[in-house]
Amino acid sequence: MKALIIEDDKRIAYAISECVKDIFETDLSFNGKDGLEMAEQSIYDVIILDLMMPIMDGFQVLESLRKKEIETPVLILTARDATADVVKGLRIGADDYLIKPFKGEELLARCEAIVRRSLGGYKEKTIRFKDLKLNLQTRQAYVKEKTINLQGKQFDMLEYLIISKNSILTRNQIFNKIWGFNSFTTTNVVDVYASGIRKELKKYGYDTYFKTIRGIGYMLQD
Repeated sequence: MKALIIEDDKRIAYAISECVKDIFETDLSFNGKDGLEMAEQSIYDVIILDLMMPIMDGFQVLESLRKKEIETPVLILTARDATADVVKGLRIGADDYLIKPFKGEELLARCEAIVRRSLGGYKEKTIRFKDLKLNLQTRQAYVKEKTINLQGKQFDMLEYLIISKNSILTRNQIFNKIWGFNSFTTTNVVDVYASGIRKELKKYGYDTYFKTIRGIGYMLQD
């Protein structure tokens, strides 16, 4: 799983990353504006968000995310403990609120809990693109109940494309999400897997929705 940490204090940001590293790969942003852009461009399982930041504060970041219909679970982590701040954060779309200083075990447990709740929001844990359906629990793909033969990370890549439908995903975005920054392979693997996915989708006429953006990456466009 992957977490985005938006925190202007670098020392605290790295400490948060250390706390959650056993479960989450992490990206870090040190101001609200950059953090918002990262949240818009990549898929995260959870966002850990500070409130008091330069350029854009946490409330502004959260409001922008929800207005753009980005439903990534958000845990506000802040030194502001006033009830009014807690209530405001929850009302504008936060999933949880934790006050600094914090215990690492509690932070990790809360992140895991809101991710579980968000996954439970899918009916039968499925996502869809037209008649193409992915069951995230069984890792099976179907078009009108006919099984699509996807191998390993082909399923993960197609899931990422469906979640990000009508948005261009660069090769680097796909590679970092599916294979991870520390992978020993190269971004060329993205093209290999894309070719395999396209071949399977072609059997059902769905390759027409799978677009190659020359020199950039891929998108699933309806």
